[in-house]
Amino acid sequence: MVDLGAAPGGWMQSARRAAGNKGFILGVDLKSIEPFPQPYVRTIICDLTAEDVAQQILEMLPRKADVVISDASPNISGIWEVDHARQIDLSRQALEIALQTLRSRGNLFVKVFQGDMLNDFIQKVKQHFESVILVKPKASRPKSAEIFLLARFLKGQDT
Repeated sequence: MVDLGAAPGGWMQSARRAAGNKGFILGVDLKSIEPFPQPYVRTIICDLTAEDVAQQILEMLPRKADVVISDASPNISGIWEVDHARQIDLSRQALEIALQTLRSRGNLFVKVFQGDMLNDFIQKVKQHFESVILVKPKASRPKSAEIFLLARFLKGQDT
């Protein structure tokens, strides 16, 4: 599993428990993450918008990932149109990383903000995945525009 925007490490903790010692978890963030003692949980400090980020991730993985999670969020400006556009841009970057790092039939779970750019992003994701739905976790504040897109079964990639 690859966790984009992983700091401080909460999703990685959940993934570690779910995977046990049978999986490999890689956290990626601009900020450092407290190291995990398990050898199958690693972190790297990396900018998700860097040109070579997917290559850096692939070099750390023992094989292509089953799942890419992105809880990455921009620095919030308070100007809704700007914040929405920045979040969709990060979501697009997560999609591009996922397309390069996921195995065939892999899954993507990515944070998005509701707004006028969301439908175009959903359509782009649907080009690459068999199933795409929006999810509002119970932990998310009811009035928050934050939701997650769950894309399952990456199409046509090599294993």
